[in-house]
Amino acid sequence: MQMGFVQSKSDYSLFTHTQGTSFTVLLVYVDDILLTRNNPDGVAGLKKLLDDKFGLKDLGSLRYFLGLEVARTDEGISLNQRKYALEILKDTGFLGSKPVKFPMEQNLRLSKYEGKPLADPGQYRRLIGRLLYLALTRPDITYAMYRLSQFVSQPKEPHLLAAHRVLQYIKGSPGKGIFFPSKTNLHIKSFCDADWAGCPNTRRSLTSYAVYLGDSLISWRSKKRGEVSRSSAEVEYRAMASVAFEITWFLQLLMDLKVEHSRPAMLFCDNQAALYIAANPVFHERTKHIEVDCHLVRDKILEGMIKTFHVSTNAQVADIFTKALGYNSFTRLSKKLGLKDIFVTKKVKQSSPVQVTEFVTEPKRQTELNGKKKIVAEKQTTEEQLVTTRATSRARKKQ
Repeated sequence: MQMGFVQSKSDYSLFTHTQGTSFTVLLVYVDDILLTRNNPDGVAGLKKLLDDKFGLKDLGSLRYFLGLEVARTDEGISLNQRKYALEILKDTGFLGSKPVKFPMEQNLRLSKYEGKPLADPGQYRRLIGRLLYLALTRPDITYAMYRLSQFVSQPKEPHLLAAHRVLQYIKGSPGKGIFFPSKTNLHIKSFCDADWAGCPNTRRSLTSYAVYLGDSLISWRSKKRGEVSRSSAEVEYRAMASVAFEITWFLQLLMDLKVEHSRPAMLFCDNQAALYIAANPVFHERTKHIEVDCHLVRDKILEGMIKTFHVSTNAQVADIFTKALGYNSFTRLSKKLGLKDIFVTKKVKQSSPVQVTEFVTEPKRQTELNGKKKIVAEKQTTEEQLVTTRATSRARKKQ
């Protein structure tokens, strides 16, 4: 602070310094420091000042930080935990296990009342704790860890078997991690979803969201609600409020980092009733108990901070954080998370989350027009097929 750095209000471990056209950012965690500057000429001088003040050990360019492996290329930046993942597999004896293609079986029923208690519950707790840290760069296992972390107090054999499946999934791609492409826009897009009354014991609901900056996934979450929701529309709206909070925080962080971005942020939801609640300024008897959340989302809409859109269920990215999916659905949505395994030489075509806008329909009129266009296109295709069939039949008769 004495050197002129300003502490961020969004993240107290983040410090920024502006001098003319030079902009410096410091990120501090206990006694570890990350330093970046838009003008590399002044980095050496800043390191000297910090060394005189605190006594530093310069480790060079960022490659490893708190268990996160960082790799930079012209294509972008990769964050992964390959070394940590392999350590987990080795310690648990799953290094030679057979890989599976998705982390949790679809329609898997797990209960805290069913199954034989584990002889050593500490084994389960340690494993879940390590996998939760791995999930920092592996959003594809977020939902599985949400489910399994609910049983750490009294774990049973079915819970451990489900955790072992997560290990088998990780075995298939231990080097997979988040990838931030260098060529992308800076428009914020967010998706929210919910699983109404999904907990079999408490009937509490799950809300989830995913936030993108351009094509880069920057924030995601799966969380059980503290209250019992009375309808699916209510819990979907609460999910919208949760992601609105996250967007508000992230916009402030971008301001601290002096990053220009496009407004408004796009918020995609697949529940029409929740979107109507957000758009309707009149409170009704059925929604008055969620008035605080309603005011939050509506205020952000009126401020021009966010704009809501309807998205089809098939294109709802947050669905992967809401329920256990089968192979086809899981593979399709996991590609939209922007994950990449830089240790695999085979090039896999990445599916950009931007493509989901093809499924977005904001006003009802647009939906009707799209439906008519589809019918006309199908009719034209059918007519072309008939013409082709007739031409083929005539050619055969001539022969």
